[in-house]
Amino acid sequence: MADEPAAAQPDLFQTTPTFDGPDYEPEFDQKRLTGQMQRVHDALLLADWLNQWLTLGELRERTHDPEASISAQLRHLRKPRFGSHTIEKRRRGEAGNGLWEYRMGSHA
Repeated sequence: MADEPAAAQPDLFQTTPTFDGPDYEPEFDQKRLTGQMQRVHDALLLADWLNQWLTLGELRERTHDPEASISAQLRHLRKPRFGSHTIEKRRRGEAGNGLWEYRMGSHA
């Protein structure tokens, strides 16, 4: 159906994402981090289709992942090896409250 969001894609990546870092252990972390990235990507893709911006808390509600992990996945999604996605952010509410919201897409 043409009106459905593009989230129906079977896989986020053509190949398995490659994570790294001093505490990264593939046997424990690969599946978990790939799943987190997929959930964050899909939540942002649906929000983009609905023309919504989402805070880390709202992404947590949709993905059930910790906010710190979501923030890390947002940074990863911007990287070339993870697709060079456009992740925009803006303040929500009063500038002094420190609340940010995010969206993914071609709205630049």
